[in-house]
This record gives sequence, C-alpha cells and structure tokens, in this order.
Amino acid sequence: MLQGILYEESSILLFLLVTCLMGGWAAWMTGRAMASTWRSAAHLFGYLLILGLAVRFIHFALFGGTLVSLHYYLVDTLVVQLVGAAGYRVTRVGQMVDKYRWLYVADGPFFWKDRV
Repeated sequence: MLQGILYEESSILLFLLVTCLMGGWAAWMTGRAMASTWRSAAHLFGYLLILGLAVRFIHFALFGGTLVSLHYYLVDTLVVQLVGAAGYRVTRVGQMVDKYRWLYVADGPFFWKDRV
C-alpha cells in the first residue's frame, strides 16, 4: 500500500530500520546538539538536509535503493527533519526551564510558558 510512496524496498522494515530508526536517532542527536549549543533552528535545518543525503546513501549502498531520487530523498529528509525538530524543541524547553526557572515553566515536552 505505501510501497512506492514512502519506500522503494520490498519491505517496510528496511524503511523503518534505516530512515526511522537510524536516521531518526541521528536526527534526534543532531537536534539535541544544536539546541545544547544555542544554535538556531536554521542551522539544524541545513544539517538535516545533509543527513537526508546520508540516509539516502545508506538505502543505496546497503539495500540497492535508488541513490538519485528526489521523491525518496524528500521522504527521508522529511522524516529526519521532523524527528530532529522534536529533539531540538525538547532540549530547548529543558534549557529554558532550567536556566530561566524564575521566568518559565514547562508546558508539555515542546512548549514553555511564563511563570505566573
């Protein structure tokens, strides 16, 4: 059903392993690193574009996927962008709440709010 749309391999397990698990872990760690060093989300976006290329290369080198495919590159990059942004935001919320505890309190994993 999703074969051909999200992944090109014969099994969704390869997509889940390479793109979601391996690429997602690397994206999460990249997001954490960017937030920990107080870099902007624009830096994160650029690094994750490169990570999308790396994920596409792993599909090509290990599982015979297409190396130069805009469609699958965009799918892989979208997944790593979403996971990386989540890692960035979770880390940034922790930073803001810890460093400015007199100003902010956590409002879930992705947001903070003013302390009343």
